[in-house]
Amino acid sequence: MKAPTAADVAREAKVSKAQAARALGGYGSVSDEVMTRVLAAAERLGYRPNELARSMNTGRSNTLGVIVGDIENPHFGLALRGISDVARQAGYHVILSNSDEKVDIEREAVRVMLEKRVDGIIVAPSSSAASDNAHLTQVLTEGRALTLFDRAVYELDVEVIGVDFTRAAQQATQELLEAGHRRIAYVTSMNAAQPYRRSEDMGLTPVAQRIAGMERAFSAAGVPFVPALIKPNALDDAAVARIVAELFAATPPTAVIASDSLIAQALLREFLQRGLRIPQDLSFVMYDNFPWTEIVSPPLSVIAQPVYEMGCEAARRIIAQIRGEDPGPMPVFETRYIRRASTGLPSTRRLN
Repeated sequence: MKAPTAADVAREAKVSKAQAARALGGYGSVSDEVMTRVLAAAERLGYRPNELARSMNTGRSNTLGVIVGDIENPHFGLALRGISDVARQAGYHVILSNSDEKVDIEREAVRVMLEKRVDGIIVAPSSSAASDNAHLTQVLTEGRALTLFDRAVYELDVEVIGVDFTRAAQQATQELLEAGHRRIAYVTSMNAAQPYRRSEDMGLTPVAQRIAGMERAFSAAGVPFVPALIKPNALDDAAVARIVAELFAATPPTAVIASDSLIAQALLREFLQRGLRIPQDLSFVMYDNFPWTEIVSPPLSVIAQPVYEMGCEAARRIIAQIRGEDPGPMPVFETRYIRRASTGLPSTRRLN
């Protein structure tokens, strides 16, 4: 059977098409009697409103677009749960897109979401460069709300939901240095065309903050920092395997810090295949605190952040922005280093 239309509802309710359209679309005004008759007729017929037509009439779709780098990354999965929970309670639906940390894919996702007339977009931008983000400026130009998650963009004056990792990264690195570690590697999925030189080259990102915290700890301890131990482009298991091979080809690290849980799992797999024991042969720290990090052997030292709460706040603030409401002051989200059994003294064994 063909789906019932607004015209079918109008005939069933014995009102004009214009009255039925106003009652069903939630715009204009109709009497209480007409509203009651139209809604009752719609329920009897099983009528489904045309959301696109409604959004064209009202200017609102009650839909949020969310674009993240990698939906397989539990960090984004937990943030999305927070976004979805708050959006649902406020009567909004969520459209999700995965950018694979590529600007061209992100740009296309924004285009599609604007065509679908989303009310606002929450995005973890793939690049901090203003030259890469004309598509985000376009969101604002078209009168849609925009909130950034995790990362900022140069010359784009919008709210960013995130934390400052500098202090926690410095603390974790300081503890490793105090234990005697001098070669501490950091592995991240962030794209980089050139080998790492300085944290400023990493843009307005958590990665830049984390490396800056490491550099501060090395400077305070009077220990030379080794830029070659910063390893970007860990985009998949094959890339992680290549990075591990590079790290252990010459003088290996005695401690490794993983930028997220996917990288951590890939690194641990590589270490296991090389017969390396944590922490006897190699100390290990990862970012984000998930339940599994406490039940593996040994339990992993982590740098925790309130990811779910950040997702909730991102949704709450963009919905307030859409409704023209004051969201109030931005909360300060804290990170903390949780030391467990995966860190210890540097091994005297040659790691290769």
